[in-house]
Amino acid sequence: MDSKIGVLLLNMGGPDSLSAIKPFLYNLFSDPYIVNFGFMQKPLAWLISNLRSGKIKKAYEKIGGKSPLKEITEAQARALEEALGDNFKVLVGMRYWHPFIEEALQDFLKLKIKKVVAISLYPQFCRATTLSVCEKFKELADGYFDFKIIKSWCDYPLFIEAWVENIERSLKKLGNDCFLLFSAHGIPISLHKKGDPYISEVERTVKAITNRMNLKQFKICYQSRTGPVKWVEPSTDEVIKDLSKEGIKKILIIPVSFVSDHIETLYEIDFVYKKMAEESGVKLYRVDSLNTSSKFIEALKNLVLESLEGGS
Repeated sequence: MDSKIGVLLLNMGGPDSLSAIKPFLYNLFSDPYIVNFGFMQKPLAWLISNLRSGKIKKAYEKIGGKSPLKEITEAQARALEEALGDNFKVLVGMRYWHPFIEEALQDFLKLKIKKVVAISLYPQFCRATTLSVCEKFKELADGYFDFKIIKSWCDYPLFIEAWVENIERSLKKLGNDCFLLFSAHGIPISLHKKGDPYISEVERTVKAITNRMNLKQFKICYQSRTGPVKWVEPSTDEVIKDLSKEGIKKILIIPVSFVSDHIETLYEIDFVYKKMAEESGVKLYRVDSLNTSSKFIEALKNLVLESLEGGS
């Protein structure tokens, strides 16, 4: 029998303790795909990680002192391995913190696995995230593995169904009078103007969900702005304020570009935006993240099997 097929779940990673925040940020800002400082990349990454770590530490303290991304992604890997069966080994490879991509690939080599399917856990392709993680994987895997990379699945039917299932569950609990707000991670406007497909892929995700649910009233917005550069609009905080002025009393937010809970959902939405909404007289609720929902694991399973059959 041939050796098992490896499946690698690619994501950014997150600090697994408060002491990991600074080195995690240093790794993040050392990546020219995130922000390109040229020959000043390392010194500026060091400076930014030192300047930002204090503020970010306070946010992580609110959500338990670390990012849950590692545990959630490892749980996704276990569920996916169970769904795929005995012929597969599923591991996690993170870009900026443990378990790093290189650590996972070393584990595949120890297991004598030669064939690997890598899946970017960013559903919507973006140069700053997807390309970075996929190029790193390629650089490390080249010459050692026969591999395929799944880079974009923004409107993959089972992924859409997973969101629809979670949204409908929330609406059943909260009532159909919620205004649906799709919030995605923002990107600098300069990246968008260079032709990056991310915004159009976010729009494709939302279009597929809203068509499937026959929704007429909803908005798309963008969160997580950082730094002095201009970011794509409208921003999530501005849209919440605008909706409150229009007399909307209940908002249901769907974190449509994230497949796992982490600081953007647990702190930014659940603390910052919730408080802001309440101050404007609005009740803000959030749809559960996909995490290990059975429909989402089924989506990942089918993406892997279709890629092995030669699908794109």
